[in-house]
Amino acid sequence: MTIEANKDEAEKCIEIAQVAFRSGNVSKAERFLLKAEMLYPSPHAKELLARVRAASGTGSASKKTPPSSPSADELRRRKTPNHQPQQQEYTTEQMEAVRRINTKCKDYYEILGVTKEATDSDIKKAYKKLALQLHPDKNHAPGAAEAFKAISNAAAILTNPEKRKQYDLRGDEPAPSHHHTYYARGFESDLTAEELFNMFFGATGGGLSFTAFPGGSPPAYRRRAREPEPRDSHAGLVQLLPVIALVLLSMMSGFFISEPVYTLAPSPKYPVPRETVNLKVPYYVKENFHTDYQGSLRRLEMAIEEEYIVGLRHACQRERNYRDNAAWKARNFGDARQHAEATKMRLPSCEKLQAFQR
Repeated sequence: MTIEANKDEAEKCIEIAQVAFRSGNVSKAERFLLKAEMLYPSPHAKELLARVRAASGTGSASKKTPPSSPSADELRRRKTPNHQPQQQEYTTEQMEAVRRINTKCKDYYEILGVTKEATDSDIKKAYKKLALQLHPDKNHAPGAAEAFKAISNAAAILTNPEKRKQYDLRGDEPAPSHHHTYYARGFESDLTAEELFNMFFGATGGGLSFTAFPGGSPPAYRRRAREPEPRDSHAGLVQLLPVIALVLLSMMSGFFISEPVYTLAPSPKYPVPRETVNLKVPYYVKENFHTDYQGSLRRLEMAIEEEYIVGLRHACQRERNYRDNAAWKARNFGDARQHAEATKMRLPSCEKLQAFQR
């Protein structure tokens, strides 16, 4: 880990320690300040550590004072069961952060608090800082889950060069009435908010390993996202009805639809190879094609070439998407070797398509 990376991690530890100290968790604040000192010593961390230890000394002294005898009112309150549900607490700072993202931001740049000229590194740094502040296992303010999803979508889109370019092109469109639709502009991540968080903070994603949450990684939020809901047997049968109908229709279609004249791949029924006159596209026909086919050969070959080109376009798009996703993931994991391999990945279908278009 470089000195600059150590400095960033130390700043995160100081932020976590400050939040813990304000909420009264002195031992956690001291633990993270010590970690910050180990990563990147600074006067700020030393000053905070001195304040935390001073507060810890006061707290320990107060704990040693023998408790006074409880009064009758206190005994009565202890015996009376309290059935009111315990409310989750959150700070004013957490509530303000959630409100800013959910109601005030007009695009992904404002959500992350960066400019449109921000670099990939700036965007990742801003996401990490906000993710620690807004994760639903840490921030219990109303709307925190929605804000957490918003910063995840923002980071995923703006760290993908192609998607960021398309997102910026739609920036001049008029704002619709729905706030989320406006700042998203139709762009959302293929990853869930939790998957993106794990990518940045997991074992290979930056070295933090969820130290911001007591007890390690936040399992509760993950369980809420992935727990299967109970299924009704009748509902399952209803869901199968479209599949059954599709199977029956495909079986019946064999009685009414004639077999195709050609295929683009050889098979026992279509063993005879041919190629179109114009683009030299290979196709295969039955053995009795010369005697049984009575239509226009020129029109047939035009249809074959069109089908082949359309198939190449779809295959080329899939290859590009796979290459772009592989490069994006490698860049976010900081794996230079895999990123280089992804950018050099061959696109066979695209190469064939270019050859036909020359």
